[in-house]
This record gives sequence, C-alpha cells and structure tokens, in this order.
Amino acid sequence: MKKFKMALFALATLALLATSTACGGGGGGGSDDDGSSSTSIPAGFVAVPGATFDGTTAITGSYVFIAGRTVTIQNLLVCDHEVTQAEYQSVMGANPSNFSGTNKPVERVSWYDALVYCNKRSLAEGRTPCYKINGKTNPSEWGTVPTSDNSTWNLATCDFTADGYRLPTEAEWEYLARGGNLTNSGQTTYSGSDDDIESVAWYRENAYDVGSSSPDYGTHTVKTKAKNALNLYDMSGNVWEWCWDWYGSINQSTGPTGAASGSVRVGRGGSLGGYASYCTVSSRYYYYPDDRYSCDGGFRVVCSGSE
Repeated sequence: MKKFKMALFALATLALLATSTACGGGGGGGSDDDGSSSTSIPAGFVAVPGATFDGTTAITGSYVFIAGRTVTIQNLLVCDHEVTQAEYQSVMGANPSNFSGTNKPVERVSWYDALVYCNKRSLAEGRTPCYKINGKTNPSEWGTVPTSDNSTWNLATCDFTADGYRLPTEAEWEYLARGGNLTNSGQTTYSGSDDDIESVAWYRENAYDVGSSSPDYGTHTVKTKAKNALNLYDMSGNVWEWCWDWYGSINQSTGPTGAASGSVRVGRGGSLGGYASYCTVSSRYYYYPDDRYSCDGGFRVVCSGSE
C-alpha cells in the first residue's frame, strides 16, 4: 500500500475508514447538466458574486483569511452539490465509488481524476477548458491518469479566466462555505449552521459510527441536508472536497491560488468519517494528488464568471 501524508486529524479519521470492510484497501488522505452553452448557467449551479478580502482584520479561526493577506474572489458559477456518481460516470465512463448510489457523491477519485473530469466536461459542453498538462487541454492527449505521484501532472496549470469547469481554490472554497461572508459578524461554525451540525452535515456520528448494518452508514444522496446562505449543500460533511491549491502554510504573501509548489493538495469540508471538528468552515487538511483510496473524498466544480 502506498505511503501518504496528511494532517493528523485527517489521518485518524481515514485510518478508521480504512479498516471498514466496505471501503476495502487502504485509507487516503470528496452537477446537473442540461447541455447548455457557456453563455448560460448550468442546471444545478448558482451565481455567486465575488468579493475582496483586504486583510485589515483576520476572520477569527481562519487559516486562509488572515491579517495582511489580500484575496480577491472573482464572480463564480458554483455547483450547489458535490459531483454525483451519475454525473461522473456520464463524463468519465466509470464509477469508482465504494458507496454506490446514482445521486450520492462520487468518491475514491484522485486530484488528477478531477482535472480530467473538469476538462472533459468543459469540452463536451462547449466551454473553454481551464487545465493544461504539457500545454494541452484535451485529456485524451494527457495519457493515462497516474496512479502514483507524477511530476508531469503536478505541473498542471489552470487558466482562471476560462469559462470551463474547475476545482475551486482553497480561498474560493472557504468563501463559499462561509456563505460569502468575509467579516467576523454572523459567521457560523459549520457551513449553514453555527451549532447544529446535524441539520447540515453527514459526519462521523450520523453516517459512520451508526455501523455498516445501518441504512445511514456511508455517503448520502446530495442535497438532503440544509443549504447554506449561498444555497450550497454539503459544504460540511458527506465527502471532503478537493481544492486546486498545493497545501502549505499561508502568510501575507501567499497568492490567491495558494502555495506555489508542494507535494500534497488541499482537501476541505469534512466527511462521513470525520468528527464534527473536521467539518467546520475553517478546518483544512491534505492528500497526495494520486490518492484514490479515500471512500469519503470527492469534489465539486465551479466556473469563473457569473452571469
């Protein structure tokens, strides 16, 4: 089994998941489409206006929105749910998920897999792909998706001005999870709730500790918990979500898309296997980009430029 590195709390969570016979193998460290053109908002997406965090006052508890760091969030079209297994299979032709269910979030997908999905879907819908590997945007020219750390794929670039599908940056993800609130007034602990995690998240106590014989065990159909202030679902819990950024310490000089380099990518949001503290809007952790072992890790997509 491959070796991997992650934040301590994520390690503890996913180590327990790895022992589940349902997951199998090792632990790791997850949109509706009407065929519309790039000039319309895809079904299942919401338009979110951008904002600028000027760094004058840090957001309490945040590792991203810190004093002295300026971050501008552009206008976004945001999928209101995590990519489902049906959506993933329609683009990729396969469903790698452990917890099978058409409208459950896809899981056991690597960061590399997510890039392929985004560009394939963009091309299919007439949008301009965001990602390039070796200067090419068509995933059919990228070769086989790596199953181990790959230096070429790690050099992938993202055109944040393109209108195609992509992963959110970590700053974008946290902005969305906070309901678009970049002040210290009205913040919530979880995405959509300050103290009632049960209303907004599938997490360890209601989706893992119930035991594998329970119908509540595992991931759940998206959008079954309450939405947040931006009408986004499952920003806390169900599956943790890949972000674009390399994981690293953030300081005043860190750019809006995160660290310039690294060995692991950011995951956010907590999951069915995570304790409540992992599902907060501030909690961050990391995984190797080739990690497909996590049966509680998936992603959601955004597009730059709202209508």
